[in-house]
Amino acid sequence: MAAQELEPRAYSVSPRGANFAVFAFSRATGDLSFDPTLPIENASATLDGGAVAYVRSIDFLGRSASVGVQAPYIWGTLQGTVNGAFQSARRSGLGEPAARFSVNLHGAPSMDGEQFQQYRQGTIVGASAVVSLPLGQYDPARLINVGSHRWAVKPEVGLSQHLGRWFLDLYLGAWFFGPNDNLQGRVRRQDPIGSAQVHITYTFTRRLWAAVDANFYTGGRTSIDGAVHADLQRNSRVGATVALRVSRHQAVKFSVAKGAVTNIGANFTQAGLAYQYLWGGGL
Repeated sequence: MAAQELEPRAYSVSPRGANFAVFAFSRATGDLSFDPTLPIENASATLDGGAVAYVRSIDFLGRSASVGVQAPYIWGTLQGTVNGAFQSARRSGLGEPAARFSVNLHGAPSMDGEQFQQYRQGTIVGASAVVSLPLGQYDPARLINVGSHRWAVKPEVGLSQHLGRWFLDLYLGAWFFGPNDNLQGRVRRQDPIGSAQVHITYTFTRRLWAAVDANFYTGGRTSIDGAVHADLQRNSRVGATVALRVSRHQAVKFSVAKGAVTNIGANFTQAGLAYQYLWGGGL
């Protein structure tokens, strides 16, 4: 589900020393599409997830930057027809924790709290890297797990343009996956997944903004012990996000997204709620 990301304002600027603690919950429901040669039909899933994250704004060679970590926990039910017989499975456990480094290469120098109060965004060009760690719940005897038992890395570049009350964001990135070397005694590999995100955000007040979101991702064909599956993904999603700063140190964010085009993979409708607490940085 990593390629389904829709995250507006991912390269927004904060003063150095600012800290963010985030607590999030999401629910995803919908259909699953597999390699058509596999004997699986009418598959669907309902997945709930909770996550905790910490982000700190830092100075990196004079540019504004941030480092962050996230740990998810996932539980839910999957069902479908396998070889003509209905089957269901329930899974729960720690998902893949991840670490992210982001730096704004143009348009956002490192700032203290006082400088940040005078800052007005123009054009920002940023870059980031996410590393997903193979620490999620995993049982090699099962085909379906919460964790994927592999490393994954996503480099990305981002452009954010401020136009009055509007922000236009464009991100281009790709997920690269290591092998899962123990899937029922076999080796599973997956090709990279390239992704693009577009977000259009309108700022109503300094405390409230809303965005419409869209993405497209392609790739991700898998193989097991060299046997290639017919599961190349060419999918897109659309969604919306609303963020409200309820006090000097607290904010909440609501999001909803659904599949626009799904040929292989998860065609989920997803809703999420996140609470953020901010401290430090002179804010």
